[in-house]
Parts: sequence; C-alpha cells; structure tokens
Amino acid sequence: MKYALVTGGSRGIGRAICVQIAKDTSYHVLINYNKNKEAALETLAAVKSVGGSGSLLAFDVSDASSVEKALNDFEQQQPEAIIEVLVNNAGLTKDGLFVWMPSEDWHSVIDTSLHGFYHVTRQLLEKMVLNRFGRIVNLVSVSGLKGTAGQANYAAAKAGVIGATKSLAQEVAKRKVTVNAVAPGFIATDMTASINEKDAKKLIPANRFGTAEEVAHLVSFLVSEKASYITGEVININGGLYS
Repeated sequence: MKYALVTGGSRGIGRAICVQIAKDTSYHVLINYNKNKEAALETLAAVKSVGGSGSLLAFDVSDASSVEKALNDFEQQQPEAIIEVLVNNAGLTKDGLFVWMPSEDWHSVIDTSLHGFYHVTRQLLEKMVLNRFGRIVNLVSVSGLKGTAGQANYAAAKAGVIGATKSLAQEVAKRKVTVNAVAPGFIATDMTASINEKDAKKLIPANRFGTAEEVAHLVSFLVSEKASYITGEVININGGLYS
C-alpha cells in the first residue's frame, strides 16, 4: 500500500490537506499529531467520510528521536508500505517583537518548522530516491517571503524551509522526486483566529481571508502525477497580498 504522511494533520490546513488527498488520490493518509489525539481522530473520521483510508501516527516533529522511533516502528509493522508523499505542515507561532523575544520562543518555532522539516524529510527521503518517485510539499508562509513585524522567529523558520526546498529539489529531481513549497497568506484557521479580519483584509487585494480547503486543493495538485514537472517552486496562495 502507498501512503501520504501529513505532519500536523489534526487541525486547520493540515486537516483540510488530509481530507483533500483522501478525496483526490488512493493514498492511505497518515495523520501525524503531537498531543491532540482527539482532534486527530476527528481528522481521521473526516478522511473516512469522503471514502478515504487513514490512520494516526503520533510524534513530535521537533524531536529527532521521536520522529525516528515512530517512523522506524511504522516501517517494521508495515514492511511493504511505501510513503510516497510527505507534506511538512506542522508548525507553530509565538509572535512578539524581537527585542523582547525569549530564547524559548525563538528556538521552539525554529525547532518545529525548520528542524521538523529536516527530521521527517531526512527519514523518508532515501526510500523515495531508491523507489524513483516521491512528492514533498512544505507549508511555508508569506512571512517567510516578505517578513512580518512580530514574527522574526516564524519568518526565519519559514525562509529556511524555502531555501532548503529549492536546494533539495535540485538534488533529487533526476530520481523523479519533486520538492515544492506552498506559501499561504491569511487563511481562516485557529492560527489566525486572534487577527482582526475586518482590518487585515484591507491589506489583501482579494478582500478576504483564504480557506484551508483552497490551500489543500493546491497541495493535492502538487502531490499528483499532473505536477511531475513542477519542482523547486514556492507557490503563493494569498489573494494577491504578496506575489
């Protein structure tokens, strides 16, 4: 059986991606979560409700040993399994002005988005290369492209992933492994719930926040055969906020 792993798949954009991949493909969806099992189970129910198959896979992307143990255990239990698709979606924000930013807020954001990308991708990439097929999609952000006041940690993490995306794409393209990034702007999720939408949408030419489902459609396309000649790209999905 062939699998698609979505990190941070329990809520928001991650959940929408899990459901869309289940709708559009025959992949068994591996829903990664760290602590919120209840939310992950809700995602699994949503995957099954659209006719897909899925299962939960718990690990902390920021912890190398947690990632290694979970993925090694999975491979031992499912020796015939092939994880062809990886969506690096897990991330967190701890916003604040840099001048007063605690060390923990800097490192935890970097550890999750940037180091998390390394831990999970490094674990799965060799098999993709050997199998001569793979799809890696990294969720980044408009902040990683243009910077956002109060998000120096998040912008740094996402900019790092953008650089890694472009470099890794060149390394593995000959093996039919594509590596792309998707950069959402303001998307209506829990992560943006504290933002005043009425004020923020004045900055957006489309005059609205995007939906998690709109991001998920783009990701689903990038993991499909139809996107086989697209690699090393950062695709903005932000209503014209920054393009």
